[in-house]
Amino acid sequence: MARKYFGTDGIRGSANIHPMTAEVAMKVGMAAGKLFTNGAHRHRVVIGKDTRLSGYMIESALVAGFTSVGMDVFLLGPMPTPAVAMLTRSLRADLGVMISASHNPFVDNGIKLFGPDGYKLSDETESEVEALMDGDWAQLLAPGDQIGRATRIDSARERYIEFAKRTLPKNIRFDGLRVVIDCANGAGYKVAPEALWELGADVVKLGVDPNGLNINRDCGSTAPDDLIGKVGEVRADIGIALDGDADRVVIVDEKGRMIDGDQIMAVIAESWLRRGRLAGGGIVATVMSNLGLERYLESLELGMARTPVGDRYVVEHMRRHGYNVGGEQSGHIVLSDFSTTGDGLVTALQILAVVAQSGKPVSEVCNRFEPLPQVLTNVRYKNGQPLDNIAVRRAIDSGNSRLGTSGRLVIRPSGTEPVIRVMAEGDDEGLVKTVVSDIVHALTDAAA
Repeated sequence: MARKYFGTDGIRGSANIHPMTAEVAMKVGMAAGKLFTNGAHRHRVVIGKDTRLSGYMIESALVAGFTSVGMDVFLLGPMPTPAVAMLTRSLRADLGVMISASHNPFVDNGIKLFGPDGYKLSDETESEVEALMDGDWAQLLAPGDQIGRATRIDSARERYIEFAKRTLPKNIRFDGLRVVIDCANGAGYKVAPEALWELGADVVKLGVDPNGLNINRDCGSTAPDDLIGKVGEVRADIGIALDGDADRVVIVDEKGRMIDGDQIMAVIAESWLRRGRLAGGGIVATVMSNLGLERYLESLELGMARTPVGDRYVVEHMRRHGYNVGGEQSGHIVLSDFSTTGDGLVTALQILAVVAQSGKPVSEVCNRFEPLPQVLTNVRYKNGQPLDNIAVRRAIDSGNSRLGTSGRLVIRPSGTEPVIRVMAEGDDEGLVKTVVSDIVHALTDAAA
């Protein structure tokens, strides 16, 4: 059954437009607070946010909702999503909330909920929250003498920085490394540069002047041009770009070349394998990760499990099958020995540790495999389901047959818009382009 408020990653939308309104946020606080209030002890919720202007409104509404049902609120201020997940566990809170729309522009915002274990709530639990949101509000309210209190946690930034530093191997320092860090004017704008500086790096900062309106604007992991330019200008050893809520990262080497999540996972997997830390006999990635990564891991006698696109699916597979490294090509990397969700800063520290230990440049450390040519095209449609069309099915079957074992074809509908995503990769770039073109033409005809 379709859900009314929650999507694939919490509740998200344009600020002050349903469902991202103060009223809905207050309902979330009341419903989630009531659902996670069990027993006579004082219950607590941790709330963090990124730097969007609408964060003030959503935060205040959530506080009103949570306190009205008897929950005490700990306010963290601007903090990365993984910090909220970590502090939810560290502070023994019953619930954690992150107010963010990740890499979206400032006009959007969102609400993500974490359970007491620091993991995002399941679909089933989110459905229970929705049911309470649309029920009788009066039944949720606490007696007057049991209304909750709101407190700001001033030590949150220091707690997270120390946590991030402790994820490194013993005695690792970054002295002598010049690092450019782009924080996307987002949630990591204070903690990321501070952590790097405390570890000895010479830090050059970008995207650290949020004004409520400039988060992700021409900066961060989705717009790395300024970072690439700055790396060359200051002759940095590495560039690091976070997104708005700092749960994903992309790297730029000293030559100004982009390094995506696939290369990052390859570096960490091999490093952890050599240290005897890698669990599960490989990593978890999505259907979009490059076949070159899979072949590289095979050369190390490691496996690669694939899931649908989305960090939730990656995390679920990791937990179910005992992996501790997983992620997406976009740079959303989950290292479950440390975090319950993607953590851009912790991931970057793992890469820097390999660089510091090896004494090699980033361009060499992060060039573990040659990616296969990969082509991705989106086809928009208006009505019906083009994938059910006979001509489309024939084009897809033909594409799979022509690629054979030398390539891979992924056809998937978008979960958020009427779009079919067609991706193919293989050793023969010309063949890959032809296969994608044939399928796109068939889909276009079917969607007309």
